[in-house]
This record gives sequence, structure tokens and C-alpha cells, in this order.
Amino acid sequence: MKVAKDTVVSLNYELFDSTGELLEKVEEQISYLHGGYDGIFPLVEEALHGKAIGDQCSVTMRPDDAFGEYDHSLIEVEPRSSFPKEVAVGMQFEGAPEASDDEDFMLFTVVEVTDDEVTVDGNHPLAGKTLTFNCTVTGVRPATGEELEHGHVHEPGGHMH
Repeated sequence: MKVAKDTVVSLNYELFDSTGELLEKVEEQISYLHGGYDGIFPLVEEALHGKAIGDQCSVTMRPDDAFGEYDHSLIEVEPRSSFPKEVAVGMQFEGAPEASDDEDFMLFTVVEVTDDEVTVDGNHPLAGKTLTFNCTVTGVRPATGEELEHGHVHEPGGHMH
């Protein structure tokens, strides 16, 4: 079976930065619903279309094709009193950007802690980076009706959210 719209594709992958440094390597395969369901980067999905089990692909993505450009407006400095006592660099908190009028929440990572302030960054850690996604297709199967209805892959044995 070939990768096509409304199939569940399983793959192993490695992610590299523009210098060739390995950023991520999955030990267990991931699966996504193919065909515009936003389960994987669009350029990777395009490259995988028509592939079969055992096929490999390599896709280099500029920031706009991956996690976006780095947005300096997503760095915020907040009073230390707004955070728990044990706040530390690397911790993550959910919140809305100060400049935002909507209720879309995003993940902020603590990047600096002083006695009076905490600096958080709402950018994805890989924002602004050119990335290369190398993968091998390990499985292709038709999606179930429930998966198509929900727009994502279900784990074996049932629906998991």
C-alpha cells in the first residue's frame, strides 16, 4: 500500500539543524493521518505522498515551513511574585501573550529568573531554525472511519485523547 489521502502513516525519523546536529531521534515509530489533517509538517507530508513501507525521504524546511520565525514580541518579563517560589529556568507555563486580545493560550518557557523578575519566551524552541527531517516509512494502512471523523490516529485498542 502506498501513502495516500486518508491513510495512517507510521515512520521513524531524525531531525537535524542546519549545522547537521541531531536534535531529535525517535526510537519508537510515530503515526499520523495523511491528507491535510495537520498531523505532520506539510512539506514532509508532500514528500511522503506515494511512498511505501521501507521508503525514505529527507526534507529541509526553512523556519516558515517548520516552527516559524523567531518572534521577539513573545518574550515577556513578569514580576517574580506572579510565579511559584520554585520557578526555575526551563519550566513551562500556559498563558496568553500580553499583546493578545483573544483567549488563545500558548506555552511559555522560563528563560531567566532573578530576585525580582521572570523572563518567559513563547517561541517554540526550534523557531527561527532551518531543519532537516529524515524519515523511513514503517507502516501504511487505511484510516478507520472514526479516525477520519476525528481527524487523527487512534491508538490500538481504542480512542485515546
